[in-house]
Amino acid sequence: MFPSPLHEPRTTVVLGRWLGAAVLVCFLTGLLSHLLQEPPAWLSGLLPARPVNGYRVTQGLHVISGIAAIPLLGAKLWTVYPRLFEWPPARSVLHALERLGIAVLVAAVLLELFTGLLNTLQWYPWPFPFRQTHFWLGWLATGGLLVHIAAKAPLIARNWRRPRVPVPGRRAFLVSVTAATGAVTLTTAGQTVPWLQRLDLLAPRRPGTGSQGLPVNRTAAQAGTVSVPADWRLEVVGPRPYRLTLADLRRLPQHEAVLPISCVEGWSATARWRGVRITDLLARAGAPPGSAVRVTSLEADGPYRIMEMPAQYARDPLTLLALRVNGETLNPDHGFPARIVAPNRPGVLQTKWVVRIEVI
Repeated sequence: MFPSPLHEPRTTVVLGRWLGAAVLVCFLTGLLSHLLQEPPAWLSGLLPARPVNGYRVTQGLHVISGIAAIPLLGAKLWTVYPRLFEWPPARSVLHALERLGIAVLVAAVLLELFTGLLNTLQWYPWPFPFRQTHFWLGWLATGGLLVHIAAKAPLIARNWRRPRVPVPGRRAFLVSVTAATGAVTLTTAGQTVPWLQRLDLLAPRRPGTGSQGLPVNRTAAQAGTVSVPADWRLEVVGPRPYRLTLADLRRLPQHEAVLPISCVEGWSATARWRGVRITDLLARAGAPPGSAVRVTSLEADGPYRIMEMPAQYARDPLTLLALRVNGETLNPDHGFPARIVAPNRPGVLQTKWVVRIEVI
């Protein structure tokens, strides 16, 4: 029924090494992304604001490794799928538990990669919350992978080194899988790797495409902020609270910062931002050293309408309340009249349509 000689342990072990590396990189970078978005209290003050491109690199690796894992997983499952038809299906209680563990592992990895891929398209055709589900599936898949490696350690060890007698077709098969994985990776990684942008054929985002030279995830129309109230004021709340009009903000000392917007979906784009340093606004409000801030957006709802920024970001000289991008006044989709830009933070925390900054 299964005549191919490639349904054998050595081919599976080679593919398993590649797949295991991709899954572990994807898990660790995804865990970092989760901690940056929702840090526990003990970690909040320890997250670094530098390097400025840190999140761009780690989240880019997260999506790149996740996409690369898809063809690798397909090839590995093909090498072992005859085992699904073993009879009897369970030879002992231990064998039944092993097969159950493999079923959980395969299901978790498939669902993790499937939901992650659709997240890059911002398409959520399921009733459960994506981010929380994706987070816990990552733990389940990685834990299942480590248990599987431990259970199969003797078999892996026997087939780790290249055998003296080659299996016909193995080299061609592995070369084909490598070529497919490389092609998928190269044609999607350009959404975050600048020197691969010309090959960005399959990725859902092109970094230089969009209004004012930047893509947009959440538009002003979606957020309900197309029309900013005529009496808009920035409210800064601290020991010495005050309010500023847009004209007042423009009269304050202006600073520039070249920073990327790096989104959890895997794309990132660098822009030149100009505005008022957050640290200057806090100093005017009498904020004590080491103060964090809470930023509120004009949008009526949304999970990131209110954002908290730890002190190390708030006091960084590159963190701005930006009024301009790439030499132009912010348009509504990019956060007019003012938005936050800070180094080494996820794009969802670069709050747009800012109306209030509160010292905490």
